[in-house]
Amino acid sequence: MGWTFPLLMILVMVAIALFVPYLLFDRETIRLDETVRTSLPGNFIALYDGVTNYKLEGSDGGPIVVLIHGFSTPSRIWDYTAPALVDAGYRVLQYDLYGRGYSDRPFVDYDEELFDRQLIELLSALGINSPVDLVGLSMGGAIAVIFAARHPELVRKIVLVDPAGYPVPLPAMGRVVRMPVVGDYLMQVLGNHVIVRDGGESLYHEEKLSELLEIIKAQMVYRGYKRAILSTLRKFDLSDQRWAYETVGKKGLPVLLFWGREDSVIPFENSAMVRNAITGTVFHAIDECGHIGNFERPEIVNPVMIEFLKES
Repeated sequence: MGWTFPLLMILVMVAIALFVPYLLFDRETIRLDETVRTSLPGNFIALYDGVTNYKLEGSDGGPIVVLIHGFSTPSRIWDYTAPALVDAGYRVLQYDLYGRGYSDRPFVDYDEELFDRQLIELLSALGINSPVDLVGLSMGGAIAVIFAARHPELVRKIVLVDPAGYPVPLPAMGRVVRMPVVGDYLMQVLGNHVIVRDGGESLYHEEKLSELLEIIKAQMVYRGYKRAILSTLRKFDLSDQRWAYETVGKKGLPVLLFWGREDSVIPFENSAMVRNAITGTVFHAIDECGHIGNFERPEIVNPVMIEFLKES
């Protein structure tokens, strides 16, 4: 009995020590609802799993290009891409994946099925029935390839920027947070810091670092962001979508591939795996460029992309 009270006090102190940081590091103070959305940019459309934020710009009669962003960034990562495509005569659709940007953070598994369903429902809801060109960055590249493998009749061409889908080296934090309970706690306490830090390391040059970090941080205030990121880490296989790449290769869809030589997120060597799976891939390595070539080096990416898309 003599040890009961001291032990109880220790347990209480440990609980407080764990709970206080859990509360202090909660930056998700805003709930995305209809009232909040009235003050946000873009358009909103209700799909099966939730409301999706999107923009559809350009000439009504232009060929349609769909821009799919990556793991932790919202669709604003295409700010240097969309205007160039619109100026070239394209109708450009960019949207926030579930859990990112201004789209809903539904309580579901953030897996391949969810993101495939989101895109096919979005195209249908907007009345887009003809084949589109898909442009995917990082995880968005994997989503584009999976979508093309499943729905080749809906895809004309694919542009990939440092895509996921082959072995991705996860840092220690990325491996630990996959664990139940412990991972949830660490994501709540350290998630914002790690995501911002890793986002900054996506660039080779620092000229656009503050702009990139502002884009990443802006979405973090809406409830459910870290939960969606964690679920994606646990449910979406970012390292093994070989079947999708090989299926696209067999379908003969035209593919343009960009890769930054200094990519510290997904190894440059993975570009060879993509090209082996999809023979005939048009490949452009970008010198002095990190993981987000469309954002860091648009002066290189945009002209090559537009020329590729215009080819018959």
